[in-house]
Amino acid sequence: MSTYARQAAETAHTAQNVALPSSLDEAVEALAAMPGAVPVAGGTDLMTAVNSGLLRPDALVGLGRISEIRGWQYADGAALLGAGLTHARMGRPDFAALIPALAAAARSAGPPQIRNAGTLGGNIASAAPTGDALPVLAALEASVIVAGPEGDRELPVSHLLTGMDPLRPGELLAFVRIPLLHAPQTFLKATGRTGPGRAVASVALVVDPARRQVRCSVGAVAPVPLRPLEAEQWVAGLIDWDGERSLAPEACTAFGEYVAAACIPDQEGVELPPAAVQLRRTVAALSRRALGRALA
Repeated sequence: MSTYARQAAETAHTAQNVALPSSLDEAVEALAAMPGAVPVAGGTDLMTAVNSGLLRPDALVGLGRISEIRGWQYADGAALLGAGLTHARMGRPDFAALIPALAAAARSAGPPQIRNAGTLGGNIASAAPTGDALPVLAALEASVIVAGPEGDRELPVSHLLTGMDPLRPGELLAFVRIPLLHAPQTFLKATGRTGPGRAVASVALVVDPARRQVRCSVGAVAPVPLRPLEAEQWVAGLIDWDGERSLAPEACTAFGEYVAAACIPDQEGVELPPAAVQLRRTVAALSRRALGRALA
């Protein structure tokens, strides 16, 4: 159990019971036995909610002893990532060679103490709009594997984030499945200050030559990551997939503006406030640069 989880149990005065399972099966059993229990791994989001008075868990199920969710493996052309992978671990070079965009997002996820404690599963489960991993997972069209009393089930990560198929009572986010695309992919984000910080806007982009697709996801500007599908289809139609797969700078600029207008649309009869105009410019710049880097 992490230091953050111990603090939640010992100093927050909110948990009546604490379970420390050593396997996924034991964790699912603990959640079923203690209705209202909250799973905790790194605790970075949990402790913020507890300290601000937004959460008063009846019990905690610590996930720090479950080794099976702290690594990754290969399965059927995909990477199966444990939900307990920390941002610090995902930021290392060996992981970056596997999924570069997710590694870049992990390296930007706050200061070292946050990256050392925060986990991939926590980023998904908390579903904060500024979660750095979320637009990457959306652009990669990842899925999650959920363990529960009735067995495992797999669903697109977008269904979980949008509430189309939420976690059910007693279920636990166990793994994330990401297709290994061997395709150029980038992640960029803008913050309100220098260095790692909370995103004002972020963009993940994948150029997939096998499917002749460009997939773009914009984070932090809405409650969930946004996919500008029409902009994706438009720019994919401009790329010579059988040639050098390059675009003129003007096309990249137009793509950025297309993405920004789709994610921050005009309001009929109402002028956009200055903050929205600036945010649109930021999204346009990030999208243009992400596409340029992926095609370089």
